[in-house]
Amino acid sequence: MRHLECEDLGVKVKCGYLHYLCFADDIVLITPNIEQAERMLAELDSACGKTGSRLNLTKTIFMKNGLVPDAPFTLDGTIISDCSSYVHLGREVNMMNDLAPELCRRKRAAWGAFKNIEGVVKKTKNIRLRAHLFDTAVLPALTYASETWTLRKPDEHAGSVQGALERTVLGISL
Repeated sequence: MRHLECEDLGVKVKCGYLHYLCFADDIVLITPNIEQAERMLAELDSACGKTGSRLNLTKTIFMKNGLVPDAPFTLDGTIISDCSSYVHLGREVNMMNDLAPELCRRKRAAWGAFKNIEGVVKKTKNIRLRAHLFDTAVLPALTYASETWTLRKPDEHAGSVQGALERTVLGISL
């Protein structure tokens, strides 16, 4: 990424241009228009080729806001599919900055984590062990990336699933 020719590309911020965000194999290119995005993607593909790796075009997607006109986004004649949301580093991102889909994903993940430990929870009477299982298996699944959430009034019910899970783990019913 350091060798890309993109100093004049990206979105202007206070101290220069924001070109991309990357972590391991997750890369987000940031541009104000499709032409720049195509140019940056071609640069990235070229840089990958120099190291013997290739972009996986079946996993490559793009998301645009309402200011970008509908136009095909391509790399070497291959049309890149567009999306309204995607998962980056484990968090669902969308242009509306709507947290509801991410909260639903976290709830499903927490209930899934509970299902994985449910057999052990039912077999033990030790409350401390049940609480420990909850804290180590279920709570991380529920709160993953929560430090990036900005909850609004309609999203505040998200905490209720934690209480429901805690009651289930402890064997308490209302």
